[in-house]
Amino acid sequence: MQTLSVVPRLFPLILSGEKTSTIRFRETRIESGPMRYLCDGDRTRSVIVQVTRCTDLPLSRVAAFLGREADWPKEIMLEGMREHYPDIEWDDVVQIVEHLPPAAKQPK
Repeated sequence: MQTLSVVPRLFPLILSGEKTSTIRFRETRIESGPMRYLCDGDRTRSVIVQVTRCTDLPLSRVAAFLGREADWPKEIMLEGMREHYPDIEWDDVVQIVEHLPPAAKQPK
């Protein structure tokens, strides 16, 4: 099963269904279907979600694509992404991974 790690502060947001997407830069490619999130620092904490869509876009277009322009102006987006990817630039292409909340009924 495909797997992604997530920082501990974001893991509860995935569990609650508040976080239904992740942005990845130069990491393992994710495809639609089941995926396991692992909590960094505590690999015993995991959750399976159903990935519904994966999209490649320049980082500069991600906030608009996800409807989060008010939350993620350029400075905030770059600062947040550089926490995980120090070398990322505004025009670098990232993969947006969208998924259903963990409690959502999984398609067969």
